[in-house]
Amino acid sequence: MRELLQRRADYTRQDSPAKKLRRKRFLLFKSLLETLSRPVRILDLGGTAEYWDQMDFRDLDDVQITIFNLQRVDVKRDHFVAVTGDAKDLTAYRDKEFDIVFSNSVIEHVGAFEDQMRMAKEILRVGKYHYVQTPNYFFPLEPHFLFPFFQMLPLSVRMLLVRHFRLGWFAKQADAQAARDLIASVHLLKRKEIRKMFPDSLLVRERLWGLTKSFMIISKHESTSRPMS
Repeated sequence: MRELLQRRADYTRQDSPAKKLRRKRFLLFKSLLETLSRPVRILDLGGTAEYWDQMDFRDLDDVQITIFNLQRVDVKRDHFVAVTGDAKDLTAYRDKEFDIVFSNSVIEHVGAFEDQMRMAKEILRVGKYHYVQTPNYFFPLEPHFLFPFFQMLPLSVRMLLVRHFRLGWFAKQADAQAARDLIASVHLLKRKEIRKMFPDSLLVRERLWGLTKSFMIISKHESTSRPMS
């Protein structure tokens, strides 16, 4: 079962539902990008150059993408720049320095809600526009551990599970502290929490099996003028 769930959740597999959903989400970002005057500067918080390749986003002569990560990543094209830093502290950049701040499945990994608020404030400060995607806390299959309702279980039960079983993309954890650290590395967001972070943004639902799998938080713009969820 674990292997089946991994195959369906593997973004690198062309036939996986996860890859198809990611491509569909990316169309929302492209609809925003296509309305902006060129050249365009994009700050990708927590991304990789490989992600943009997977989205067939190669014709970038008039787009520069800054890949921002805790650890430096390799970039091989002239229109990519790789820098290191903490997404909660973007003081190296001026207000509205970037045309778009892009972040895909990252804000749930930067810490507790207060840390996520810091990241959101920095996104709003340095970007003229933004596109942020994050999984929905209430979706029944937790997307990292690939275990039903994992995020809602008591901490003691989650620790027991990750210490005794290989869940999702993770090996069994060696001790209690490793288990606690791994669990703390993911803080899925609820709709009301996202609203506090981005009160003036569009909140678009991504649906799977009739349920909200994740949220796209997008700057209000004529290209994204759809009803708020």
